[in-house]
Amino acid sequence: MISVVLGNIFAKGILSLDRVVKPYTEKDFSARASVKSKDEIGRLGFSLNYMAETIQNYASRLETLLAAYSRFVPKNFLYFLNKESITDVQLGEQTQQEMSILFSDIRSFTALSETMTPKENFNFINSYLKRVGPIIRLRNGFIDKYIGDAVMALFPGDPDDAVMAAIDMHEAVAEYNLHRNSVGYEPIKIGVGIHTGLLMLGTVGEEERMDSTVISDAVNLCSRIEDLTKRYKASIIISEETLNRLKHQEQYKIRFLDRVQVKGKSRAVSIHEVYDADPPDVLKRKDITKEALEEGIRLYFGRRFQDALDVLVPLQENYPEEMLFELYIIRCRRYLGEGTPEGWDGTETLEIK
Repeated sequence: MISVVLGNIFAKGILSLDRVVKPYTEKDFSARASVKSKDEIGRLGFSLNYMAETIQNYASRLETLLAAYSRFVPKNFLYFLNKESITDVQLGEQTQQEMSILFSDIRSFTALSETMTPKENFNFINSYLKRVGPIIRLRNGFIDKYIGDAVMALFPGDPDDAVMAAIDMHEAVAEYNLHRNSVGYEPIKIGVGIHTGLLMLGTVGEEERMDSTVISDAVNLCSRIEDLTKRYKASIIISEETLNRLKHQEQYKIRFLDRVQVKGKSRAVSIHEVYDADPPDVLKRKDITKEALEEGIRLYFGRRFQDALDVLVPLQENYPEEMLFELYIIRCRRYLGEGTPEGWDGTETLEIK
């Protein structure tokens, strides 16, 4: 009888421990043994509880650490490299994808930063980035890197995501400027360039220090396109490749800007302005003059320079603040006087980086 009773007591204790151990196999270490006896079963229960608490604390710290790493290495990189964790990534791993690339930066940031202390610079940049960063994620993109005040983002889905993100970013800056104005700071402007093409995502560096990055001619071209926003005084410029891949092209306000060959590139690219985010008065002006402007540009590329001038000069007289009219007027007059070079196709060679 005593043996039976003791056996039952031990069996209940072991079954209790077994119910605690089972969740551990599913990585749930929150269960605790409730055995309170002071015999071997009780001591085993105490050891199990201590082990579970130690593992749970370690797992929590590890989870926090991985979450912190994900803020430096985008989770999307792990996805495209087919890795579950950053610990699985090896140097030199890479994959090729077609994506839309977005570059943006703050206009005249160097001059602006010279008026601020280093601390004020950091506060300003972070204040700006915390407004535009979430927009990129909301539009199904991810941030590849911050380069000072500049942002480089990738959009694996439709190019429309990148274009909508650019428009939203400008709207966020307009709202940010209301805050800056209320505290006596100057308003800021940003330029955004977008291009769609093939790129390589991977890791570069060496064993002790490596980084995730994107390498592609498409990335370099997108950076050049963003630079052109200054030259053409445009808020958003997209390439022909991006324009042709837009699924909802009709819902945006887009006008042709130019056909250019930028420094370091052997082929020309047609660029277009998206002006949805322009101030209402500017937007209205571009809507009114879009059709006539495109006719003038068509005549220009057809070498009918005098006909182009007949269209463009009245536009400039009515809207002298629009620099694009003047740009084509100057070119038309130059070619009327000098003639066009052999093989001329309207492409403008630019020496900017």
